[in-house]
Amino acid sequence: MKIWDVITTANSNLMRNKGRTFLTILAIFIGSFTIIATSGIRTGVNNYIDAQLDSAGGEGYIEIMPEAMRDMAQSQMGFGGGDEPQEYDPKKNSAEMRAINKTDLAKIRKIKGVQSVKPARNVKAEYITSSETDKKFVISPQALPSDRINLDIAKGKDGKPDGRLVSINDPTPEIDLLPGYAKALGFKSDEDAVGKTVKLGVVESATMQVRTVEARVAGVLNKSVINMGRSWINTALEDKILDITYAKMPQSYRDQVYFATAEWDTKLGDKGLEDIKDGLKKLGYIGMTMEDEVGMVKSFFDAIILVFTIFGGIALLAASIGIINTLFMAVQERTREIGLMKAMGLGKGKIFLMFSIEAISLGFWGSAIGVAAAYLAEVIVNPIAADTFLSGLPGFELIKYDITTLALLILLVMLIAFLAGTLPARRASKKDPIEALRYE
Repeated sequence: MKIWDVITTANSNLMRNKGRTFLTILAIFIGSFTIIATSGIRTGVNNYIDAQLDSAGGEGYIEIMPEAMRDMAQSQMGFGGGDEPQEYDPKKNSAEMRAINKTDLAKIRKIKGVQSVKPARNVKAEYITSSETDKKFVISPQALPSDRINLDIAKGKDGKPDGRLVSINDPTPEIDLLPGYAKALGFKSDEDAVGKTVKLGVVESATMQVRTVEARVAGVLNKSVINMGRSWINTALEDKILDITYAKMPQSYRDQVYFATAEWDTKLGDKGLEDIKDGLKKLGYIGMTMEDEVGMVKSFFDAIILVFTIFGGIALLAASIGIINTLFMAVQERTREIGLMKAMGLGKGKIFLMFSIEAISLGFWGSAIGVAAAYLAEVIVNPIAADTFLSGLPGFELIKYDITTLALLILLVMLIAFLAGTLPARRASKKDPIEALRYE
């Protein structure tokens, strides 16, 4: 019997008991579909986050915070501190020790590879409004830390996207509006808002009076996980807001900051970046790039996806037991047939191969149907998600498949099926032909 004949015979044998075969394939399908679907969601989420990261840029830009402040946050949130209370250490827990002063900035600037350092000041505004409306809206401005950041924009200066909207060193106070703000402020559209003037209400800390500062709308941002509800402003607007906030107060209040940003020489590569992080650590600081921050978001999603993948793996394990049961039953039912084939000269290897191919076929059809169903889910779910709960995140495809991953998954399921079918196939190949022919 030729190999092709063995393959066709093995597949036709599966149809002898359609119900049992169908249930076994269904079990494999459930496990495969679960793993494929979760893999597709993981790819979709990571692709979107990567796209957001690419649009935001951030190459050669690093955020700096005191290590003690990170430790305190972890302790308060219950991360990394264990179950026992932590002993007070004034060098780590004092608020004054956590602040970054001019001396600290000078030390950071001396680290090899660091090109510039800028304190990240606490900029606050009570509201934003315009001459087009009598309404006021809550806003969270944040100074653009570096010109190396490219924001995900809808409309920029002159109504045209230009990568970075606000110009960090432009003498005119500028702001990038978040999606929805343009129309809320009374402008006809995002394009109409560009170049117009808005007013921000700022509290004077010494008197608690609200004063206003004007700013030009440099552009409108797209909805993005990177923006995190922040409206970016340039240095000129930052200074005006700080002038109002700390008016009539000592300069030390304005100089006290808890975060800083630095630009580093990208020519140094990953090794240079690690050296900079090590240098910051020696000074008691933590350095994080945009990739590091987004990596934490990815880790969160990956942990969730891993749970569902484990469920899929459990389902495949159950399906493997089903394969063993199906083939053991087939060996039992076809004992006389096996004896006859052996009596006609079919060797142990061919018998083993025949039952192994039956197992592999079960794995192939179960996983192939799982892949087909997963692709159908992609076609149906993505448009629905884009029009409903993901409508605020343009370009986010909830499910996205990688062809190589799918092919490897099918091969993996076939391998699992082969291993599951090894024991029944071995039992069939070792049947004594005389005893098999006597079997009733």
